[in-house]
This record gives sequence, C-alpha cells and structure tokens, in this order.
Amino acid sequence: MDLMTLVLFVLGFFLLTVGAYLLVRGASDLAETLGISRLVVGLTVVAFGTSAPELAVNLQSAWTGQPDIAVGNVVGSNILNILLVLGVAAVIAPLGVHKRLIQLEVPLMIGVSILLLLLSLDGTLSRWEGLLLASGLVFYTIFALIKERKTGEPPLDAEKTLEESDKGSYSGSEKSGEQISESVRLAPRFLVPKYLSEKRYNLLIQLIFIIVGLGLLVLGSQWLVNGAVSMAEYFGISKLIISLTIISIGTSLPELATVVIGSLRGEQELVVGNVVGSNLFNILLVLGFTSLVSPIGVPPEAIVFHMPVMIAVAVACLPIFFTDYLIERWEGGLFLAYYVAYTLYLVLNASQHEALSTFSAVMLWFVMPITVVTLVVFVWQSLKKAPPTSNG
Repeated sequence: MDLMTLVLFVLGFFLLTVGAYLLVRGASDLAETLGISRLVVGLTVVAFGTSAPELAVNLQSAWTGQPDIAVGNVVGSNILNILLVLGVAAVIAPLGVHKRLIQLEVPLMIGVSILLLLLSLDGTLSRWEGLLLASGLVFYTIFALIKERKTGEPPLDAEKTLEESDKGSYSGSEKSGEQISESVRLAPRFLVPKYLSEKRYNLLIQLIFIIVGLGLLVLGSQWLVNGAVSMAEYFGISKLIISLTIISIGTSLPELATVVIGSLRGEQELVVGNVVGSNLFNILLVLGFTSLVSPIGVPPEAIVFHMPVMIAVAVACLPIFFTDYLIERWEGGLFLAYYVAYTLYLVLNASQHEALSTFSAVMLWFVMPITVVTLVVFVWQSLKKAPPTSNG
C-alpha cells in the first residue's frame, strides 16, 4: 500500500463529510422553503442526505465487485447510527422522542431489518429483491408526506417566506438577515448576476449546494473504497470487517455531525428522526439501489452475526424510546458502551485473540441479561406512571 493510496483514503473521508454537509444544508433549506415539518425533514430529506455517503460508497463497491463492502457498510452504519450517533447526542443532552416514531418509524425500522435478513438467507440480494427494497422506500416517502399534510406541524408559509426574502439586500437590515437560509449566507452574492431576484437566488444557491455535495460524495466514495480495499489486502483483514468499522464510521460522519449540532441547538425531533430515517434509507435506498445495479453476495458472517446484532439494536430502541419518550444521558452512555463492546468483538475476532471466547461469554451470559432486565423494569415503571386512558 503506497503513501498516495493512504492520502486519497483520508481525503475520501474529508470529501464525504464536506459533500454530505453541503447536500444536507441545501436539501434541508429547500425543504423548509417548501413548508415541511422538522420531524419529516429529519425522516426524509436529512436522512437521505446523510445516507448519501453510504449510497455513493455502495454503488462504487458494486461497480468494482466488492460485495463485502456494500453489505458491511450498511449493516455497520445502522449499528453505529443507533449506538454511537444517538449515544453521543443523548450524552450531550437528553433527547425527546416523538410518539410517531414509536408508533410507526421504529417498528418499520425493525421490520425492514428483519426483511433484509430474510432476503439475505440465500446468500444473495438479487435485482428483484433490490427492486422490492427500493419500492418500499418510495411508498414510505409518499406515506410520510401524506401523513405530514394530515397530522403534521403547520407548514411554513412558503410564498410569504419567499416574498419576504425579496424585500431587501442580503447585506441589508437585521430583519432581512434572519430570513436567509444558512446555505444562502455561506454563498457570496456578488457571484450571481444582479438581475436575479433574491427569491431565485435563494433557490439557486440551495440547488448548487445539493449538486456540489453530490459531486464531492461520488469522488470521496471512490477514493475511500479504493483505499479500504488496499488496507484490507495490506493488513490481511477481511473487507467485511473494514467496511463494518472504518468505512461505516466514515460514511456515518454526516449523521454524527448532524445530530451533534442538532442536539446542541435543541433540534431533538430532527436528531432522532434523522437517525431512524437514515437507517430506513440505508436498507431501502442504499442496498435496494446497489443490488439493482448489480446483485450483491452476502457474506455468511453478516447473516449469522452482524445482521442479528443490527436487528437487536433496532429492537432495543423501542423500550428506551418508550420510557417517558426520552433518551436519558445514562441510556446514551449505555448505547456508547455497547458500541465499544461490539467494536472490541470485531477486533478480537479479526485477530483471533485468545480473549475472544471469554469476552463473548461475559457479553452473552452477564451483560446482555442485565441490560434486558433493566430495560423491562424501566418500561414497567413508565407504564405504571402513565395516566389512565378515558373510555369516554
């Protein structure tokens, strides 16, 4: 492995992060202009944006014949999104959970994870199975938008917002400045012809952010995949392990950055919605479209161990989210501890360390039962505290 490959690998991480930021920034600003609530923005637009690195990496791996990377990237990212990303966000500040997530999106995330395991049992994700997953994404997105129009937050007055943005220069009054989206603030106005109205300029900049972000994602994913393959060959580590750890961390950096910033700003619905939505998009969009491009071979290790872990992590969300509809700091710490344990298992397993059997036994017969009992107790206490429902 030469130095240039390593440099391009690191630059791939950087381009993925910058590209995802530009894509999320432009897409979320555009969604706000169209008048969509923050929860739905997190579940759809931002989730799509933060899943774009996984999609870019997987398409690249499919074209270059690296199926282990495609599967490991999605499974590793979904585990990381809940244990590490939500864990970090909850440690920063307790996260409120919208009831809709518990009633719809989290059960859907669990169901889609189980569906992926069932489709993978024959060792392959075919084009027809990819079409099934991708179709599920289309139906979910349409359903989410319809549900938003019926029961969601009051939409923003898009026309009013656009009209008000036309009432002055971007270097003008303080009132005008408050109405400008973040993507527009970051772009220099003098680069755009003066005949463009502020409204058209606003939309143009948002579209530019989306296009440039996508371009950086494609280039970054190519460098990242090539570097990961070289590293796996150089160190004698399987591509599945590389994708479950290094690549999944790299492609999940946008989710991590998004939830940290959102948690600090108190955007709790967007934070949790982004993580749950991203996990849905990773399976339905990323693996769906990747297997449409080229059928994916699923490694036996992923079927036997890593996908069941992904399902278990998704199931664990229900009792944790349900307790007072809040993810407390200690629950975030629990998520982080389990991510450290999972990563340690991957390292011990890859190196066939003699401590692997002891570590596995402790996790299986001691840590897991205590965690399950603790969650059951907290759910029971939460149910006892819940006010009785009226029959009238």
